Amino acid sequence: MARMRTVTLTTKAGEALDDRPWQAYPRPQLRRERWINLNGRWDYAESRSHPPACYDKTILVPFCPQSALSGIGHHPDERATPWLCYRTSFTLSALPEGQSLLLHCGGVDQTAVVVCNGKTQGRCTPLLEGGLTIRLDAVRPGENELCLFVQSDLRDKSIPYGKKTLRRGGMWYTPVSGIWQTVWLEWVPRAHITRLEITPTLTAARIRVWMTDPAHEAEYPAPEGSLLFAGKRWPLVNGETELHPAEPHLWTPEDPHLYAFCVQAGEDQAESYFALRTVAVQRIGGKMRIVLNGKPVFFHALLDQGYWPDGLYTPASPACYAEDILAAKALGFNTLRKHIKIEPEQFYYDCDRLGMLVFQDFVNNGSYHYIRDTVLPTLGLLHWPERLLMRTKLEKERFLSHMDATVRRLGSHPCVVYWTIFNEGWGQFDSSACYARLKRLDPTRIIDATSGWFFEGKTDVDSRHVYFKPFRVPKTDKPVILSEFGGYVCKLPAHSFNLDKTYGYKLFPDEKTMQAALIEKYETEILPAIPQGLCGAVWTQLTDVEDETNGLLTYDRRVCKPDPGPMQALAARLAAAIGG
Repeated sequence: MARMRTVTLTTKAGEALDDRPWQAYPRPQLRRERWINLNGRWDYAESRSHPPACYDKTILVPFCPQSALSGIGHHPDERATPWLCYRTSFTLSALPEGQSLLLHCGGVDQTAVVVCNGKTQGRCTPLLEGGLTIRLDAVRPGENELCLFVQSDLRDKSIPYGKKTLRRGGMWYTPVSGIWQTVWLEWVPRAHITRLEITPTLTAARIRVWMTDPAHEAEYPAPEGSLLFAGKRWPLVNGETELHPAEPHLWTPEDPHLYAFCVQAGEDQAESYFALRTVAVQRIGGKMRIVLNGKPVFFHALLDQGYWPDGLYTPASPACYAEDILAAKALGFNTLRKHIKIEPEQFYYDCDRLGMLVFQDFVNNGSYHYIRDTVLPTLGLLHWPERLLMRTKLEKERFLSHMDATVRRLGSHPCVVYWTIFNEGWGQFDSSACYARLKRLDPTRIIDATSGWFFEGKTDVDSRHVYFKPFRVPKTDKPVILSEFGGYVCKLPAHSFNLDKTYGYKLFPDEKTMQAALIEKYETEILPAIPQGLCGAVWTQLTDVEDETNGLLTYDRRVCKPDPGPMQALAARLAAAIGG
């Protein structure tokens, strides 16, 4: 059998890459001055154990070894060499008295052992796709050696894994392991701010400041401190305060206004930002609508997988996120459904500042079954006993831990207005209990408990996936979201990853005919459905991804298939139909 022909595509940012990638500050909503970026060339080895006998390669961090940008370009053999071994060095001029040095990385897949100057500093747990923060106690003035020993096992379906698979193809993508986000150091006081909880209204933002206890590493509300905002100090009481702008300027996709502030707690201080906006469900004209700042909005959305041809999980430059967001806005879209992936915080910051609403999926775990999870629901079986969908206690515990961690990490971003718990039954269990748990964690956002099908109980929306038949608004007393549809294919071979295989739902010979069919789909099915209760529609999808060529942009982001003019006109008609 002839081997499939695949091509390593490049992005413009990938072609311009140097040995100091991703120099942007990695945590825009909690920014400190004293930090060290460790991205660049690291020694690298794939080994049966750690440390390895020798480091025989170099790798460009923060790109995963499967990616072309890393300089490795293959998937490690997880059975023969389960440990991915990374080594670098950094120099400290002095050790500030009363300060701790923290090592951060937003993405290390899946488990990592951290060793500094030959001493083990800690081990990260497989939550939030492997992000870690560890205090380095073994540092010294002068040169320091840092090693990360990373272990990944994509056969373990209890760990949330999303679209990554050992056997890529169709809607499944090249796997990712090892380091895939910025590695950085940060000086902090022993007792320091760990996170902010920002909850906005239309007139104020409640800020809750959390700190860490240096003895027990447990979080607690800041016992004393203040926020500097609008030229005056706002004291913290039990770790909280409310900031009231004199003339409230609301955040919208058209006018994404952000307010900056500085927080001081104990000896620590950091910069941050907030926005004023609300999202809720409200009955308007006899129909349940999702309202942004009290006004109905049509969520004109694209499915966004967050994959890149040369970097896979990580684009060549943080600027690539803004380019994707602006490309979607240029086509008239106001929402991205971030599909089964948690991005670096740069993505959400760019959505905050550029004005892009985000529907955020949690990352699935558990086993996927093609017949149960795709074929039968497509034929109309939209209910299935949840006890048959997710079986093990460990899978449930890890999913819930991942969900909680995601809310803590992303819950202060104004762009995120909607959580998706389960997608198409994959890994689904106790959806009503999960809904109740998430509602306690975050009562301020819309919750889609079961996107697509297998509706079993509590949810804020009636969420449907319809690809192979005309969409009709279901009879329901909830806002209706068409959370996936379309998937039209226009394959441009010069910009395609797989020259032999094509995955999508309807094939068109060129960009013009594809766009005409897309607009007809919206005119005949979406626009008439809005007066009947449709509140949003998520077109599949923003970009091509490997075998999938159903994107509005090519996988390498070099070609936008539709003409923006008619797309902007369509967006205006959708907005007018909702009456916002």
